[in-house]
Amino acid sequence: MPLKSYLFYLLFLQALFSMGQTPERISYQASIRNTDNSVVADTEIAVKLAILQNSFSGTAVYEELHRPITSSNGIVSLEIGGGSVLKGEFSEIDWSKGPYFVETSVDLKGGSSYTLQGASQLVSVPYALHAKTADRLSDEDTYVLKAKPISFTTSRNTNPEDVGNIIACTSDATLTIIDNFAAMKIGDVINLEVHNGAILNVETGNQVSLNYTENGNAIFESAVGNVRFGLLRKIDINAYIISGQ
Repeated sequence: MPLKSYLFYLLFLQALFSMGQTPERISYQASIRNTDNSVVADTEIAVKLAILQNSFSGTAVYEELHRPITSSNGIVSLEIGGGSVLKGEFSEIDWSKGPYFVETSVDLKGGSSYTLQGASQLVSVPYALHAKTADRLSDEDTYVLKAKPISFTTSRNTNPEDVGNIIACTSDATLTIIDNFAAMKIGDVINLEVHNGAILNVETGNQVSLNYTENGNAIFESAVGNVRFGLLRKIDINAYIISGQ
């Protein structure tokens, strides 16, 4: 099967917590599919993951290799920080100096001829990893919180406080992107977190485009005990793209 005949879809990134200790890994799950949308099932592949700093084309501060076997549904489940290390130390990443991105490269034959599949932003670094970074800061260091969580439990429209921050959805609710939302400039982002079984529905007002569809919508469903992450970015006056659903 030619390497160009498959697509790689990132499903989610979430913290993997262990009782009594600080987590040193991030759970990563992905679906491997052909261009005809059929799954690549029961196949040993090679996946190379890199943590990039500052941008999609930033410096790789950490790299590792995994050789998983896809499930009957084409799913692979990995732990970033638990692979064969190619570069850096996962425990030494300074999460306060982000943003960080996860770059994925795949070889369907399980070898070393990788095809770059793209990068996705780690929009919400696991709290305990951030806390560990904070523990390393000296008394003279100043830590600036770059994005604050905003509790979201009731349906409402977007508002200026959302821009650049984290909407933390803990109960089923709908976020509506209003027409001519001027407080959000082109290029601005809103981080999304959906917690512990909650469902977040993102809708658009009249004349507003989401993922190139006028009056489009997106649904984020989280599993109990897990967190689903997403990112909403403005690309034009009344146009947005969203990822992670």
